[in-house]
Amino acid sequence: MKKKKGAKLLFDNLWRYKALVIMAIPGMVWMIFFFYIPIFANVVAFKDFQISPDGFLASLQASPWVGLDNFKFLFSSNNAFLITKNTVLYNLGFITLNLIISVFFAVVMSELRNKRLVKIYQTMSLLPYFLSWVVISYFVYAFLSPDKGIFNQMIVNGGGNPINWYSEPKFWPLILLFIGTWKGIGYNSIIYFATVMGIDPTYYEAAMIDGASKWQQIKNITIPQLVPLISILTILAVGNIFRADFGLFYNVPRNSGALYEVTAVLDTYIYNGLTSTGDIGMTAAAGLYQSVVGFVLLMITNAIARRFDDESALF
Repeated sequence: MKKKKGAKLLFDNLWRYKALVIMAIPGMVWMIFFFYIPIFANVVAFKDFQISPDGFLASLQASPWVGLDNFKFLFSSNNAFLITKNTVLYNLGFITLNLIISVFFAVVMSELRNKRLVKIYQTMSLLPYFLSWVVISYFVYAFLSPDKGIFNQMIVNGGGNPINWYSEPKFWPLILLFIGTWKGIGYNSIIYFATVMGIDPTYYEAAMIDGASKWQQIKNITIPQLVPLISILTILAVGNIFRADFGLFYNVPRNSGALYEVTAVLDTYIYNGLTSTGDIGMTAAAGLYQSVVGFVLLMITNAIARRFDDESALF
């Protein structure tokens, strides 16, 4: 009886919001075909995948099981520690920088009274987000080119010796952190800006009556109101801590072998492994490893956040 009532209630709600349901159907179909159905292909990570001319399913059926051998190959590599360390440290840097700079930029934008300037600044900061990494790599090369780069011309004009940027690993951690943060700062700050603009203005009016300075208003009103959003976005970012932006680490350094020790991350390792060996099983194992570890980290981080504040947790 309860099941019938529950089903009737579900049907009534679907019919009541049928316009929204119809709008959501294309997105649901897209998610099913491109996210949920491909999950079953993770079985490739446990096989010695051999391509068959009869298609993927025939290839999957004909490929022998190898258990965890693909994962053993991943972790037995001499570069396993290097690529894992680079991936985690870079992502920790991006999480920290994006959080601090995005919140700072959003608060500054919220304090501007000229709304036209706010739109101009936001548009300027958002433009890099829509640029391809291929385009950005050419911009970077214009500055760092060994012979005609802007930086080297400035160094030579100042009496120094030109630097072969694409052969000097020591510069690239800062370069990659700067470029990665620069590209995403506009998008991240708009999310925080929208939250700041949604704060009840009566809080600020009461604080002004009590004689609070602008900094005290930001510290005691704005930042606490942003904490739930900061927590949620940080949890999601931690869930992706074992994933790196392939375009940033492959295109921008131009896949220079001399920079491998500071640009090698899991995503570039998977790509290079696939192109050099053609071993789809090994690359599938690396991708599954990223997903599983990311899921575990997301659950742990969410549990920690929920323990301190339910509103700051993702679920």
